[in-house]
Amino acid sequence: MQEPKRYLITSALPYANGPLHIGHIAGAYLPADIYVRYLRRMGKDVVFICGSDEHGAAITIQAKKEQTTPEAIINKYHAIIGKAFQDLGISFDIYHRTSSPIHHETSQAFFVQLYEKGVFEERESEQYYDEAYSQFLADRYIMGTCPVCANPQAYGDQCEKCGTSLSPTDLINPVSTLSMQAPVKRKTKHWYLPLNNFQTWLEQWIIAGEGRTEDWKKNVLGQCASWLKEGLHPRAITRDLDWGVKVPLPGAEGKVLYVWLDAPIGYISATKQWAMDHGKDWKPYWQDADSKLVHFIGKDNIVFHCLIFPCILKSHGEYILPTNVPANEFMNLEGDKMSTSRNWSVQVHTYLEEFPGKEDVLRYVLCANMPETKDSEFTWKDFQARNNNELVAIFGNYANRVMVLTQKFAAGRVPAFDKALDSDKLVADYRAQIDQLYAVYQQSILAYRFRDALMAFMDIVRLGNKLLTDFEPWKLIKTDEPKTLGILRICLESLADIAVLCEPFMPFSAQRLLGYFGADAAFTGAIGEQKLVEGANLGEPFYLFEKIEDAVIQTKLDALEAVRLSRNQVAEQSKPVVVLTPVKPEITYDDFAKLDLRNGVILAAEAVKGADKLLKLTVDLGFEQRTIVSGIALHFAPQDIVGKKVVVLANLAPRKMRGVESNGMILMAEQADGSLQFVAAEGDGAPGDSIS
Repeated sequence: MQEPKRYLITSALPYANGPLHIGHIAGAYLPADIYVRYLRRMGKDVVFICGSDEHGAAITIQAKKEQTTPEAIINKYHAIIGKAFQDLGISFDIYHRTSSPIHHETSQAFFVQLYEKGVFEERESEQYYDEAYSQFLADRYIMGTCPVCANPQAYGDQCEKCGTSLSPTDLINPVSTLSMQAPVKRKTKHWYLPLNNFQTWLEQWIIAGEGRTEDWKKNVLGQCASWLKEGLHPRAITRDLDWGVKVPLPGAEGKVLYVWLDAPIGYISATKQWAMDHGKDWKPYWQDADSKLVHFIGKDNIVFHCLIFPCILKSHGEYILPTNVPANEFMNLEGDKMSTSRNWSVQVHTYLEEFPGKEDVLRYVLCANMPETKDSEFTWKDFQARNNNELVAIFGNYANRVMVLTQKFAAGRVPAFDKALDSDKLVADYRAQIDQLYAVYQQSILAYRFRDALMAFMDIVRLGNKLLTDFEPWKLIKTDEPKTLGILRICLESLADIAVLCEPFMPFSAQRLLGYFGADAAFTGAIGEQKLVEGANLGEPFYLFEKIEDAVIQTKLDALEAVRLSRNQVAEQSKPVVVLTPVKPEITYDDFAKLDLRNGVILAAEAVKGADKLLKLTVDLGFEQRTIVSGIALHFAPQDIVGKKVVVLANLAPRKMRGVESNGMILMAEQADGSLQFVAAEGDGAPGDSIS
């Protein structure tokens, strides 16, 4: 592969309706920052882009809840998020925002370009409308009963209980979350991106790798393959909403670009703003074949960055496609999924307030546990152990030992190198191993394997500690001063290398180490080569890191336990409410008579690919066998339910879920603890028998 002339690196735009937590950092921002800092060290032309995502229905919902305006919400969290990034050392070249005029102009121009090329499809459809509020309802403004698991509080885009992707029209008994009244259907016109037209090209580009110059991560390819296997469908790119980028067409009043469309274009508008601020030309970074575009995201953004945005760029015709999309999985906290709304997270700005001066400790721990190919875990005990046993005992200890010994035996100056050490086997072995580890370090960063690169870095530090132990300069000084000073020179050179190598991971520690060497240090040599000026003054010895005591960690664990207990108490108190579910509105016998309930037997069961909570069931109804998709995978293993007698709602309209058509619904009873039980008729009823 030819070396790119320039690099454009993006991190997913964080949604400006809440603070960042450490899972966000480990997913999309720390890996990108490590990669960018390395490229800058290598002298590459690189621009690092990010900004706040400030449109969409969720912002307006939050504004209504807090009785304020969308502008107030985004301004508040844009400031909090931007400061958290800066304080943690995430080195964006620009942190922009999608509410800016240049972003609106760029997004509208993109839309018009594709519209005039005939890329979009115009469709008139019936969508839900709240008569009390006189507005069409975005998906998240609609709530009803999930057709898969019967959760009565499913949203119009997804059931958060069983995880099924939904459309508002799928919901049973939908209500508007604004007026809590049943919405009506009204006709409205929207524009759609026909993703189905790109199916073959995406399969060739992503799965077959035609035209790509780098291998993509297996977890990314797996999710893309799942979507493509199900078959792509047209996707609406506009919404009836008053908050967002206005659709720039006559007769499109009250319509905005769907947030998933305008947010990725935010990378382009941010690049334009950066170029204007620095007197640069933005176009080569986005439109020159010699540029490399890399998107760093979490796994929840894979479909947008690997399928949808590339289709938009390709349709435009003037933009390069991403060279790679190294998406990470999720990081959990103490055995549970991180969630700001459930108060189960470590918020970045809070951490920085409670652990001043320990920015690099967090960066180190998050990198060491980075969820590169599967979900990972952050625990406070591991945080403490890695700080005390690795940063303090290995990295910090080595740096301090070298500083103290140099102060003691070389009067705090860079000593001369002893040429006799060139023929020493221990020194030769040390240098050979350093070369090998440095190669691993470089290769790992360029392959987006940042944990491996960090381990290689720490092994380089360990080799320095071993060199000191092997030569014992505190003893050697008594018999061979030139050799002692020569060993210290090697260690000082290695410490200078370590300062450079740790900078992508721990930039604050790197700056402290570089400051120790002072202005007299040349730092022009490559890793493993001499780069210090003999006789140059060095700084005073110091400790890079300090131990974290048990009491500090226990405080954090106690706080999380309090959250867990509070959550359990709420769940316990709500059990009667779960058991004594309020009776639904009265119906007549004629309503009930419409339900065709039949005995059935499960003949086969298997997981639905790409859906953790769905099972595909083959059910014998006596007169025929049916395929039914049910959201029970978290409660039952497929092999355990074969042969189960069930009750089936047999005349439910068919519905496709994850590419599988479901023809009916299995009746379940939910217990107070949230567990499910099959509903079945007593006796020896045969499959197909009617239940009334």
